[in-house]
Amino acid sequence: MNSYVPILFMLGLGFAFAALSVFTSLVVGPKRYNRAKLEAYECGIQPTPHAAGGGRVPIKYYLTAMLFIIFDIESIFLYPFAVAFNKLGLFALVEMVLFILTVFIAYAYVWRRGGLEWD
Repeated sequence: MNSYVPILFMLGLGFAFAALSVFTSLVVGPKRYNRAKLEAYECGIQPTPHAAGGGRVPIKYYLTAMLFIIFDIESIFLYPFAVAFNKLGLFALVEMVLFILTVFIAYAYVWRRGGLEWD
C-alpha cells in the first residue's frame, strides 16, 4: 500500500489545484456581463435559434469521429511495443507486423469505400 501513496498524493494535488483554480477565477475574475458575452459564440456567425436543416447532423460527422477513435486507439497499441522492442524478440515483431497489416487493410477498406472523403 505504501507504493501507492505518492500516486494518490499527486492525484489529490492535481484535483486540489484544479478546484483552487476554478474557485480563484470565480472570486477574482471580472464580472462585467453584457448581452454579447451571454450569447453563444459560433465562430463569428450570428447564432440562430434553430439549427439549419431542422437540427439534423449528417452521419459523416459520426463516421469521421469513429474512424479517428479507432485509428487513434490502434496507434496507442504501438507504443508498448516500441518501448520494449529489444526485450520481446521475433515473436512480438511478427505479431506487430500482423497488427499493422490489419490496420492498413482496415485503412484501405475505409479509403476505398469513401469514408475519408469530405463532401
